[in-house]
Parts: sequence; structure tokens; C-alpha cells
Amino acid sequence: MKRRSFLSSVSAGTSGILLAGPMVSNAKSPKQAHTFTAAKELKADVVIAGGGLGGCAAALAACRNGLKVILTEETDWIGGQVSQQGVPPDEHNWIETHGAPASYREYRNRIREYYKRNYPLTADAKGRSHLNPGDGSVSRICHEPRVTVEVLTEMLLPFISSGKLTLLTEHKIDAADVTGDDVKSIQAKDLKSDRTLVLHAPYFIDATECGDLLPLTGTEYVTGTESKSQTGELHAPEVANPKNNQAFTLCFAMDYQPGVNNIIDRPKDYDFWSNYVPQMDTPWAGKLLELNYSDPRTLKPKNLGFHPEGKKTGEMLNLWLYRRLISKANFVSGTYDGDITVVNWPQNDYFMGNLIDVSEEEFQKHVDGARQLNLSLFYWLQTEAPRPDGGQGWSGLRLRGDVMGTEDGMAKYPYIREARRIKAEFRVLEEHVGAENRRMVAGNDAGKTSADFYDSVGTGYYHIDLHPSNQGINYVDFGSLPFQIPLGALLPQRMNNLLPANKNIGTTHITNGCFRLHPVEWSIGEAVGMLVAFAQRKNVPPRAVREQKNLLVEFQDWIRTQGLETHWPKG
Repeated sequence: MKRRSFLSSVSAGTSGILLAGPMVSNAKSPKQAHTFTAAKELKADVVIAGGGLGGCAAALAACRNGLKVILTEETDWIGGQVSQQGVPPDEHNWIETHGAPASYREYRNRIREYYKRNYPLTADAKGRSHLNPGDGSVSRICHEPRVTVEVLTEMLLPFISSGKLTLLTEHKIDAADVTGDDVKSIQAKDLKSDRTLVLHAPYFIDATECGDLLPLTGTEYVTGTESKSQTGELHAPEVANPKNNQAFTLCFAMDYQPGVNNIIDRPKDYDFWSNYVPQMDTPWAGKLLELNYSDPRTLKPKNLGFHPEGKKTGEMLNLWLYRRLISKANFVSGTYDGDITVVNWPQNDYFMGNLIDVSEEEFQKHVDGARQLNLSLFYWLQTEAPRPDGGQGWSGLRLRGDVMGTEDGMAKYPYIREARRIKAEFRVLEEHVGAENRRMVAGNDAGKTSADFYDSVGTGYYHIDLHPSNQGINYVDFGSLPFQIPLGALLPQRMNNLLPANKNIGTTHITNGCFRLHPVEWSIGEAVGMLVAFAQRKNVPPRAVREQKNLLVEFQDWIRTQGLETHWPKG
């Protein structure tokens, strides 16, 4: 995995200030601009930092509406959490027909068509309209990360070919030129050559996984947990903690070869991880490397099963099936020796440190720590995990670096559940989307649906799911309601031309728990991409679209013609 580059210095020029590196959350924008020198310059109508699902959706929306776009990505794979992070889509039950933009469903259908066109599927699998290549239980479309890379690239290629889109992979944004409340340009470092590019545009979109442009541009943001006095949320704690972020996970892929000894060398940190007991506010079930965990809803110990041949493990969830990417049963006999699964389990959530607003060295230290946790978990599965037959370990387990596009089988980038969040024009609270809190503030009848936002630009749904945190807070997991995405949550309070398109929108620590999933990120990105196109066409700042009723109605009508949903069906 490429090292993450954080600049910790602040370089001053005679004409102003260049922002670089982490900044405090109440940072003010510089009043003068800095002129970048000795770097190649590129110009576009909008620059998008981050090639995840939000960034790609924003690029598609802006390009199809006539804008010239530059899209940067820190790794060599676009697709974000579903590709470079290796996490199959977490979705709701209605995803095949509604509850996400039409373009997201097109992306999902293209995944299926890719398999039907290129893979030797069985006749039964090929005939399924809702093919799930891995038949994983977590998603209706569990698939290999690189297939998403291929499909998203295919969707972007017409715009790349026509010159509307410039895609810069392995480029990291490391500085910004800001004057007053406007971003003038950002600097991208080529991680392969150390060459720098200065990217100019009237609009900038932060679709990075951690909200990296916010500190670089001096945009006001918050991190961690808000207090009950700050938000009034039912499940908020009494004391705020800006450092309390959900665990991240460095996912990895593996398959199983019966009768083969694939046991790796004993990991250097195995003694630590094999005896580690998570220290939480509510007691964990036992050691981290055991087939149990704290039930997210009740926090009571809950047993899990594991069988790499896909066999049933009684009433317990078989972790092998949970995020299985390839089910060999869907393919012609002999195509695969066994299934392929990705490990994103309670056992490899990393609680030992924070990735937000830390130095490059601290960031890398914890990613390396997560890698050691993974290797220890994998070695434990090979050598000590209890088998249904009374034995121990599955020596045939094999790391699949080719699936993740890496040498060691680990994902290219950690799965980030929580990022910096803008101080927005409007903040989504638990009372707007949480089922119990909604009933308390709106009454039993009104509390059956989420808040109706007059400025809705999208829809989404997922239960509020907060994984254990780096500050020792155990799971927070409870019901929510199908919700709308308000435009006000996509608008920074002060900055004029910087917009969020990932997990960095105006939510709280709690509501991020249902806004952080794949289709919601896509919906946010597509709405932001269309907002930029609309604002440019009308020659108004993005916030004016929300402030002026006639513009808002026109914008909502327009995005609906392109397949965005602003409301859930009634009934």
C-alpha cells in the first residue's frame, strides 16, 4: 500500500499563505493567495479529489452535463470502499428498484453483466437477473474488487476519450491555494514520480475517504463524538470527544485449498494479538481472536461460526459466507478450486489508534498495526481456530493478494467508517432519521417516517451502525428509517466553492452510521456533481440554489429527470 503523505509544514510566500498538513477543526481560511511555482498546471470546470464511489458519481454527473472534470485518486484503483478497501456493497432491501439513483443501479447491473459476459457461469447463474457472484449474505451483489474497477472505468471511458475527464490515479492532494472563502487551486503530488501538478477550477469537490481537503483549505469541520448538549440526540454521550472515531479495518482476501499446507510464518505480533482482549465501556465477549463478539444490539456475547467449505455452523453465522466474493457453485465446474471471501469481521476491526488529524507517521503506524492484526488473525485461523470435528485450524487457507491487487493479500487502503465532517448549513441529527428518537420528537404517527426535508436531493437507508471506537466505546447499533439527503448537509457554512462527496457531509457521529454506506455515498456524489453543473449554468454560488426557492425547485425537478430520487415512494 502506498504511504499516505501528510505535509506538516506551512510554507509562506510573499503573496500569502499555502496551507499544508493537518489543521485544527476551527481553522480560518487565509485572507491572501499563495502562488504555486515550478509545477505543471491543469484547468477544469471542477476538480474532484478522491476516486471512490462518491467521487466517481460526481465525475459522471458533471461530465454528462457538459463540464470538464479532473478526478484524482490516491491509489491506483478507483472505486473506494468497494474496490481499494475490498468491502462488498452494504445496501438496503429495496435497492434493486428504488432508494438510490438510477445510475447506481446501472453500475450494479453492469457488475452482473460483466460476469455474464466474461466468466464461465453455470446456466442457472447466468439466467439469474439478480446474480450475486459470491452469494455472500451481506449483500445482493458480492463481487471481486477489481470488477468494480473495470466497470467504473468503463463508465468513465467515454468522457476520458472525449477529453471531458482527466483521471489522475496515484495522485495525492497535499496543499491548497485559498483566498478568503474560495479555493483557487489545489496541488496534487504524483506518488510514482514526486512530480507536482497544480489544479485550477471554479469548483472543488472533496470525495476523499477522510475529508482531506477540509484541513488543507481551512474549511471548518468536526470530528468524533458530539455531546447530548450539542445535538440533543437520544444516543449521544454526555461528554463530547473529538478523538472518538469508529474503528477502521484493513480487509484481506483468502480462499481455501483442502489438504494443502499454506501455513504462513508466525507473525511477529502474534503473541500480543492472540491474547488481546478489547477494553470497552461494555465488556467484550472474550479475546478478540475468538469466534465470538459483542452483539451490536444487545452487547451480550454472541458466538460465530467458521467453515471455509461453506458448510452450516448450526444456528451461528458462518463468517466464511458473510462477505464471500466468489461462490464456486455459480461457475462451471473446475473454474475455481474453492470459494473466495473477504475478511471484514469484528475480529479485524482495529481499535488501537486514530487515522483522523494525525501525522503521516501515526497514520502509517496504525495501518501497519492493522496489517499485523490481520496476519495474526489469519495465522490463528490456520492453526488454532476450532473446527466442528474437534480439531484446530485450517491449514489450507491461502491469502489472495491477486484479488486485492496487492502482494500480501491486504486491501490497498483501510476501510474508513468515519471521516472529518463539514460544519454544514444543515446538520442531520438522530431525531431526523433514528426510529426511536424520531418517535419522541414527532409523535407516534409522524415518527413512522424520517424527517421530510424540503431541500432533499437523494434518498438512502441503513440502520445506524457504529462499530467499536478507538476510545473504547462498544457497538452502538439501532434502527433508523428510510431517509432523505438534504442539500443543506452538502453545503459548508462558509466556503463558497468546496463541496463534500463522501463521509464528510453534515452529519453527526451518530447519523454518519447510516449515511456512510455505498449507495448513499454514490447518491451524495451524484447530487454534488449535478449541483456544480447547475450552479455554473445559472452563474450562482451553490448555496444560492438552496436559498432561492425557485432555483431549488428547478434543481430538484432537473435532477429527477436524470434518475436521482428525492423522496421514497408513499405507502
